[in-house]
Amino acid sequence: MADEQITKNVAYALFAVIFIVMAWFIARRAGENRARMLDASAPKVAGEDTLDGGAKNPEQFDEPNDDALDEMAELLGEDDPED
Repeated sequence: MADEQITKNVAYALFAVIFIVMAWFIARRAGENRARMLDASAPKVAGEDTLDGGAKNPEQFDEPNDDALDEMAELLGEDDPED
């Protein structure tokens, strides 16, 4: 059977190697996360960013319908029933 001191030394060496590998893995992931965060929060330059969304049918805004005109007149106070 192996000596007790040799067994302890092998176990400590194994724990040290595992600790170093875990520390390297955590440091690497932290660096990747930091780089990704800095890239995501960097100032946007006009034309470089893409805007999602938009109207499904933008042609519908070319000519207003009667309801939209009536609502705008009401909001502007041009269609007062008191006059």
